[in-house]
Order: sequence, then structure tokens, then C-alpha cells
Amino acid sequence: MNPDALSPVLRLLRACLHLLVAALLTLAVVRAVRAGGPEAGAVVAAAVVLAGIYASGSVLPAVRRSRAAASGWLAAVGVAWLVLLVLSPDGIWLAFPLFFLQMHLLPRRWGLAAVATTTALAVAGFGWHQHAITAAMVIGPVLGAAVAVATVLGYEALYRESDERRRLIEDLTATRAHLAAAEHAAGALSERERLAREIHDTLAQGLSSIQLLLRAAERALPDRPEAALGHVRQARQAAADNLAEARRFVRDWSPPDLESGSLPTALERLTATASASSGVAVGCRVSGDPTPLPTAHEVALLRIAQSAVANAVEHAHATRITVTLSYMDDEVALDVVDDGAGFDAAARPATAGERGFGLAAMRARAQALSGVLVVESAPGAGTAVSVTLPVGAVAEARGARA
Repeated sequence: MNPDALSPVLRLLRACLHLLVAALLTLAVVRAVRAGGPEAGAVVAAAVVLAGIYASGSVLPAVRRSRAAASGWLAAVGVAWLVLLVLSPDGIWLAFPLFFLQMHLLPRRWGLAAVATTTALAVAGFGWHQHAITAAMVIGPVLGAAVAVATVLGYEALYRESDERRRLIEDLTATRAHLAAAEHAAGALSERERLAREIHDTLAQGLSSIQLLLRAAERALPDRPEAALGHVRQARQAAADNLAEARRFVRDWSPPDLESGSLPTALERLTATASASSGVAVGCRVSGDPTPLPTAHEVALLRIAQSAVANAVEHAHATRITVTLSYMDDEVALDVVDDGAGFDAAARPATAGERGFGLAAMRARAQALSGVLVVESAPGAGTAVSVTLPVGAVAEARGARA
């Protein structure tokens, strides 16, 4: 048993038991002295011996640590009690605290046997002093034994329940700690995935644009210095934009293009920059009536457009790219179509290479907003990337179901 559990209750019970033994011994001594019989001195001596043996159980460590030592101490207490019972009928009252000691220190089976034996000896000893055994003499000790047994068994049941509750609380605390660790790990993984998407769609794409511009400037030198200077200026502008993206990325702000204008304006700026830096004809069209969208939707659509255009320029070697933004009643759609080399969308793993990671990131962005991303492509037939996001009541309903 855990010694710390229910320790205030246990200390109170022990104190009450000690006081009860002291009071009953005092009662036996006082009555013997007042009676003044020839056995008064023997009663006092027996009471003192019993008190000394009983007190030794509280100061001897072996009694508290060893069941064998406790059994020996309990036997010595029992013998001293029998001597007192033989000398004085008042010794019968000490059987009651003795019941508690026997039930507490001995195994249950042996404790019940010791209580039954003590009850029989108490009845016999008192009857010997009274020279008769009546029903009252039997009922008193039996009721005392029953109360002591019920009290000890009830305490043990209470202790087991408390100990079980303590274990459940410890298990619950450990489970909560594991759950918190799992949630922390999941949050960290999700954040790493978000950072990977952001880096791929912003910093990596911007650096690729700068690389293309500087390569074009290198080809233009030394024969066409004006054209090379134009490419360098565009590279500087791309570097400045990339720096703004990096600062926004650190502060987790919305994209600079969206801070200074609407989504259609940001897409037009994206296509114009991509066309100027790569020489590919990149166009932008808007259908429907432009309406304000949630910031998360605008950021996702712009990032998907950036990634799709960059894939078409760098990997598909397209000569024409068309970006179409369509506003509908309950949805907004973005389509990026190119005439590049294409690929087998069904056979290509979603995480293979640069393009594979870009497609996986685009799909994750769409799914995070309850949207759908579809990629249609075939070798030599170009690629079409289409993403549809719900807005308004449809988005709220889908989000609630998710």
C-alpha cells in the first residue's frame, strides 16, 4: 500500500486507537486501586507491562517494516492482555482496540481468526470473573468484534478505491502529456509543411526568376548592353520583391502583391513579370464580377498561380501560358493552361522532383480551404491546372463538415 495515501485519516485513526488503549488501561488501574483488593498491585503491574509493550510498537522500526516482527509484537500484546483479563474483568474492554490491531497487522484470514479467538477469550474471561455466562456477555464482545471488522474492511475498501483513483489520475495525466506531445509534434509537422510550401512558392520561385534574368543578361553581353541592362534591372526588381516576400514570410503577413491591390491586379502583375523575365507569352484573364475574397483564399490562389506559372516556364518549356480567374456565385476558380511538354499525370508520383513538390503543395493549399485541384496533362499536349474554392455559405458549410 502507498503510505502517503490517506495519511491524515490513518494518523487520526492511530491517534484515536492510542488514546482508547490509554483510557481503558487507566480505567482498569483506577477501578482496581479503588476496589483495594489483593490483586490491585498485580493489575497495576499487568497494565504497566501491557502499556509498555504496546508503546514499543510505535518506536520500534521493525514492527512497522516487518510482518513477522509485527506478528510477534501483536502476540506479546495479546499475552499481556490475557494476564490483565485474568486479573481483572475490566480487561475485557481492551479486546476492542485489540480487534483493530489484529485486522490491521495480520492477513485477512489470520486476522479474522485472531478476532474470533480474542472474542471467545474475552467472553470466557469475563464469564469466569462473573461465575456465569449470559447472553449480554456474549453479545457485547461479538458486536465489538463485528464493528471493528466492518470498520477495518471499510477502511481497506476506501483505501483501494482511493489508490485506484490515484492511479487513474496518474494515467490520465500521463495520457494528457502524451497527447500534448503528439499534438505538438503534429503542429510542428504541419508548420514545417506550411513553411516548405511558402519557401517553394515564394523564395524559390523568386530566385529562379532572378537566375533566368541574369542568364538572359549574360547572353546579351557584350553585343547588346542595353538589353542586358534591362534584364539586370528586372533581376534587381525581382530581388527586391523577393526580399519583401522574405520579410513578409518572417512576419507572416499577406503577400506584398495583395497588400497593394486586389487578386486580379496581383495576377496581372505576376503574369507581366513572368513574361518579361522568361520571354514566354503569359496572359491573364478575369471572368465574372470580381468580389472581395477571404484573405486565405486570395493568398492560396496567388500562390497556386505562382507555382503553376513557374512550373510551366521552368519545366514544361511552354511558349504560351494563360491564367484565368473566374468568379462564380458560390465558387472561385483559377485555371493555368500552358502548351508545354506536358507529362503523364497519372503515372508521375505526386512528390517527385520540383514539379511534384509544387503540385503537392498546390493540392494541400486547395484542400486546406475545402477546395479541389485537378491537373490534366499528357506528354506533348501541355498541362492544365485547375483549382476551385468554395466561398460564402458553401465554404462555411464545407468547413463545418470538415
